[in-house]
Amino acid sequence: MGTHERWTRLLEILGDKGRIQVAEAAEMLDVSTATVRRDMEELARQQLLTRTRGGAVLSGVAYDLPLRYKAARQADEKHRIAKAAAGLVPPGAVVGVNGGTTASDVARELAIRADIADRGTATALTIVTNAINIANELAVRPYVKTVVTGGVARPNSYELTGPLATMVLQAISLDYAIIGVNAVDPRFGAATHDEGEASANRAMAERAEKVIVVADSTKLGKRAFAQVCDVSAIAVLITDKDAPEELVERFTAQGVEVQCV
Repeated sequence: MGTHERWTRLLEILGDKGRIQVAEAAEMLDVSTATVRRDMEELARQQLLTRTRGGAVLSGVAYDLPLRYKAARQADEKHRIAKAAAGLVPPGAVVGVNGGTTASDVARELAIRADIADRGTATALTIVTNAINIANELAVRPYVKTVVTGGVARPNSYELTGPLATMVLQAISLDYAIIGVNAVDPRFGAATHDEGEASANRAMAERAEKVIVVADSTKLGKRAFAQVCDVSAIAVLITDKDAPEELVERFTAQGVEVQCV
């Protein structure tokens, strides 16, 4: 288990339990108590947990882990989901992509597709994003026209939110919106933890001809605070092979094309 994966697992355990002792964490992670102490000290330095005598307690940001710690979760599944989503987009399309680990992987997969990259300096794809990490990666690729919304950057997801982001998104048209979410449920639709992110993502979905939601199976059947869109707005849901069959059937019954990859 790598360092970032171990930190992610430690924060997940802390999120479930609220507090944890060093010895307990060492047993659950199968590492030494010295390693756990070092990990806790570093995560405390980053204000992701609060150290206590012999352990740690939950910090206010632990429910919504920063993007760099989410990357190790369901990594293989997210990569397969990203490749499948990128494969649905034809060259020349205008694509909206929001933030988050899976959506960021989609943007990378789009940028390295041979039929897009081979266009040289001619614009082969237009990507509209409110995620500054995605814009940073794509800006060096001359064949991708990268359009960035304005807004206020959220440190956990690198997404730009607020009236500026929404205003830009409401003024454009998209062929596709590829949206990563924190939860997607057959009854309550797609949702995220933060209402600002949800507002920007909702505007992106409303301006797209086709909405593609990318979410690994751990997010299916779950609810989050702020709705992005109803299930009726989702054309395609791409998830992994661990998706419960009952949930898949409930999505397809409402007209959603579900791909389990």
